[in-house]
Amino acid sequence: MTTSERDISRDQGREGERDLYLGLYRRMLLIRGFEELVQALYERGLVHGTTHLYSGQEAVAVGVSSVLQPQDRVAGTYRGHGHSMALGLEAQKLLDELLGRKTGICGGRAGSMNVVDLEHGLIGCFGIVGGSIAAATGAALALKRTRGVAVAYFGDGATNQGYFHECLNFAKALALPVVYVCENNLYGEFTPMAQVTAGEIASRPRALGIPTETIDGNSVWLVRDAAQRAVDAAREGGGPAFIEAMTYRFVGHSRSDPGKYRAPGELETWRARDPLTLTRAWLGERYNVSDVTLTEVADGVAQELEDVHLRAEAAPFPDPAASVSEFKP
Repeated sequence: MTTSERDISRDQGREGERDLYLGLYRRMLLIRGFEELVQALYERGLVHGTTHLYSGQEAVAVGVSSVLQPQDRVAGTYRGHGHSMALGLEAQKLLDELLGRKTGICGGRAGSMNVVDLEHGLIGCFGIVGGSIAAATGAALALKRTRGVAVAYFGDGATNQGYFHECLNFAKALALPVVYVCENNLYGEFTPMAQVTAGEIASRPRALGIPTETIDGNSVWLVRDAAQRAVDAAREGGGPAFIEAMTYRFVGHSRSDPGKYRAPGELETWRARDPLTLTRAWLGERYNVSDVTLTEVADGVAQELEDVHLRAEAAPFPDPAASVSEFKP
């Protein structure tokens, strides 16, 4: 290969990276805008039950999902809007679901916390704290024979559950292809992690011999890199891996939580490290993406969500007497 050919290949590779990360930035914007729309619709009484928003944590699920393959499986949490959309679930199907419409991904019957989307590998979002850990570990038993990888998302509070330790031990003993992703947002509902969690979370999987990384969960490129290492190793028979992604939710635990327990200035400090702001700046610095291009991406997302909103409110409700088998998640 000549010097000129190497330069062309390098430039093409860099352009491909640019397009990849620009797409991840768009996905993060879509999740953030979606959550803001959901909150507004909840306040109007159109989203029933409760809601747990993913605002502030977008880089984690988007970064991890970017390295997964169609045969892989994911278990999310009750904060699962971001997990499902990061995998590719259309905003329209998800919003229709949250509004209880027939056209929702689960026929309007799952609501906010229990979304399933098998087409994109989402085996479920679990309202039980840490339920995703057991679900992904079980899925990994089957995936071990197919070169698939299971991913479990969970919060820092779930690491104090008994089956956290049981599942990690089981996965290590059987060398299961599962990646455990702890989204450490520093709070278990309303309680600061430091008040209820002894030692470092990362020390727990390390004690079992599980490869572990603690990373900046607000930097989508760092999340993607760590996820690539963990997923590749699991896929090649290396057994389970553990990622602790340090992040922060910009809203309360749920719709009933105003977040008044935060220390003064804490929210503002974390907002200065908003994953959207960090990614926008990184795209400009590393790939020379212009403000014009980034603004066009944001405007496109806003228009998409406006259209999604209008269609969702106009969508029909399901027939209560209809069989659940009429829809396929």
